[in-house]
Amino acid sequence: MSDTTETNNVKTNHEKNENPFINILCNVVIPSVILTKFSGPEKLGQVNALIIALGFPLLYGAWDFISKRKFNWIAAIGLVSVLLTGGIGLLELDRTWMIVKETAVPLVIGLFVLASQFTKKPLIRTLFEQIFDMEKIHLAFEARGLHDELKQKIHVAGFFFSSTFFLSAFLNYVLAVIVLKGAPGTVEFNESLGRMTALSFPVISVPTLIVTVIIIFTLVNYIKKQTQLPLEEMVKLQ
Repeated sequence: MSDTTETNNVKTNHEKNENPFINILCNVVIPSVILTKFSGPEKLGQVNALIIALGFPLLYGAWDFISKRKFNWIAAIGLVSVLLTGGIGLLELDRTWMIVKETAVPLVIGLFVLASQFTKKPLIRTLFEQIFDMEKIHLAFEARGLHDELKQKIHVAGFFFSSTFFLSAFLNYVLAVIVLKGAPGTVEFNESLGRMTALSFPVISVPTLIVTVIIIFTLVNYIKKQTQLPLEEMVKLQ
């Protein structure tokens, strides 16, 4: 019994302690450096540089899926995005297709999140159930006769959450239009793609993360105020 418990704890810790440094390194830093510094014909060449650069996020995503043995639809969309980027570059399609792809991926996710708002189990509720002890929180609200109010607050938070992806789509579009230069299949395009990848973290990821944190903080603060539950009692025990 103890061996099983230890194995489960190791698995839980592995899933919980994903190294953000390695994530950023494989998905942003290494691809950006390869595309901007090694795309020239005297080095890797534009085709090899593109394949190697996109190989890092692709392999990282595959490793993450295999190691966790758990389907993550956002990660899956990310892998599809990487494959589309590679396809557009290798097939030397028009630059417009890359701009469309950069805009469409977060837009599709946002529409998916928004559509889930009208189902029995919105995505925002699923995310909160992964982090917080919703059973305890619901009981605290029911004791104060505020169950419907909590449901409404989470519902509203879901609409704000979907808006973060629409914000990301807009920022992706602006960044792609400004930064992407040249035609796919050229060194100039590879280098500009590398710059766009590097800029995507401070220009897109950070603002959307800040908005998401504000949404979560506002909802958690409301729950604490209404239930008087300390944060450590709201969070699920691992």
